[in-house]
Amino acid sequence: MQLLEAEQAPKPEESLGNYILRQRRRLGLTQKELATQAEVHSQSIGKLERGKTQQLNYKTRQGLAYALQVPAEYLDAVCKGTPVATAQSLDFCPNCWQPGTPPDPMWLDLRSHYCFACGTQLRHQCIHCQQPITSLKHRFCPYCGTAYKSTETTAGQAQQSMSD
Repeated sequence: MQLLEAEQAPKPEESLGNYILRQRRRLGLTQKELATQAEVHSQSIGKLERGKTQQLNYKTRQGLAYALQVPAEYLDAVCKGTPVATAQSLDFCPNCWQPGTPPDPMWLDLRSHYCFACGTQLRHQCIHCQQPITSLKHRFCPYCGTAYKSTETTAGQAQQSMSD
């Protein structure tokens, strides 16, 4: 799962039009710029924001999700008037992540299960105690003290950098 900025998530009882308008303004886009990025007609954006259209077809939904930088599931939730589940854990790649740095945005996609850079399965819980990982501010699990980044990975990277 992922930790998204609070302003990306739909607010309770928020209409589709208000949600799209809020996200567009968050990104500093005009309706025309959003339409171009989403590959939809600019009049469609205007109709959506004015509440004249309440449903999205697949192409429009995917285009808007890409252009607004939000999961398509958020747009579905707004259309249906259902709440979005709050993220409980954080996915990260145990090979690519550097302790103390934020997770790669690609790991935060709700559909991501593997690292796009190295192909390693993303981790969302401690390998020792199975508690969910909710922050990567520190390099150790707060429950059991196990390092999030495996020692095998760290040792392998150290050997590789020594040989370079």
